[in-house]
Amino acid sequence: MPTTDTETGMAPDPTAERALLEQFDAIVERNDRVEPRDWMPEGYRKTLIRQVAQHAHSEIIGMQPEGNWISRAPSLRRKAILLAKVQDEAGHGLYLYSATETLGPSRQELTEMLLAGKQKYSSIFNYPTLSYADVGTIGWLVDGAAICNQVPLCRTSYGPYGRAMIRVCKEESFHQRQGYELLMTMMQGTDEQRAMVQESVNRFWWPALMMFGPPDDESPNTAQSMAWGIKRNTNDDLRQRFVDMSVPQAEALGVTLPDPELRWNEERGHHDFGQPDWDEFMQVVKGNGPCNAQRLAHRRRAHEDGAWVREAALAFADKSGGLDTPALVPREGYSTSETEEVR
Repeated sequence: MPTTDTETGMAPDPTAERALLEQFDAIVERNDRVEPRDWMPEGYRKTLIRQVAQHAHSEIIGMQPEGNWISRAPSLRRKAILLAKVQDEAGHGLYLYSATETLGPSRQELTEMLLAGKQKYSSIFNYPTLSYADVGTIGWLVDGAAICNQVPLCRTSYGPYGRAMIRVCKEESFHQRQGYELLMTMMQGTDEQRAMVQESVNRFWWPALMMFGPPDDESPNTAQSMAWGIKRNTNDDLRQRFVDMSVPQAEALGVTLPDPELRWNEERGHHDFGQPDWDEFMQVVKGNGPCNAQRLAHRRRAHEDGAWVREAALAFADKSGGLDTPALVPREGYSTSETEEVR
C-alpha cells in the first residue's frame, strides 16, 4: 500500500485508508469490477501492471514465430489465414497496452521496460518454428493453452482487462480451430506430412504446458492474485484442464502426445501426466532460451525503425490541438523495478 498520497505527497490518513481498503475488499468479495478511477491497493495495481503488460508483450512478440512462415505458406488461402491471425495478435497487443495504460504507465514506458528486460513475455515464444506444421501446432496447442488461461480472465476483477479479454478470447478460439484444421488436413496427407506434424507436436507439447507458469507451490504470485480476483484458477488447475482437453483432440488427429506418464485416472476423473522440465522453463524466463535474444532484437529493431511514425503522429496531434486522454497520463511515483514473470 502507498506510504504517501501520489497527488499531494502527504501521508494518507490511516482511518481513511482503512475505509478505502474495506470498500475495495467489498468490491472483490462481490465479484464486481474495479475500475481505473477506483481506489486500489498499490500491490494490486503493480500486480496488474506486470500481468497485463506481460500479456500485451506476449501478443506482440508472438507475431514473430508465425510471421516467419507467411511468405512460405503453401497456398494463397493459407497465406491469407496466417496474415489475418498475425494481424489479430497485433490488435490484441494494442487492446492490452491500452488496458495497462489505465493503471498508470505509458505505452512507451512499457516498451522500454520490455526491451530493458524489466518486464517479461510468455516463455512459449522463445521457441523456434522449424516447419510449416508449427503454424498448426501453435494454433492448436499454444492458442488452446491461451484459451484455457484467458477465458477465466474475462471475469477478472479489473474492468478494463476483463472487457478486453472477451474479444481476445473469441478471436483466440477461432485461431485454435484454424490450427487444428491445418493439422487435420496435413494428417490426411502423405507420410512425410504426418511425420512433420508429429515432430512438431513433440517439440511444442512441453513448452505449451509451461505456459501456465510454475507449479502452484513454486508460484510466488498465485495466492495473492487469487485473493484479489485477478486470477480465477491456479496454474496447476489450468494445466490439468488443458491436458484433459488436448488428449481427445490428439486422438482425433491421430498424433501421440510425447508423455509416457499420460493416462486416464478413473479415481480422479482426470488424466495423470508428467511434469515439464522446470529447470528449462526457468532458463527461458531468465533469457537463456533458444530464441530470447532473437525475439528481443527483432522487437527492438522494429521499435527503432518505427520512431519516425510515432514522431509524425505526435506532430500531427500537436498541430491538431492534441487529444484529450487523461487516463493515459503516467501516474506519479510509478515504479519500474518489477522484473519477475507474472503467474
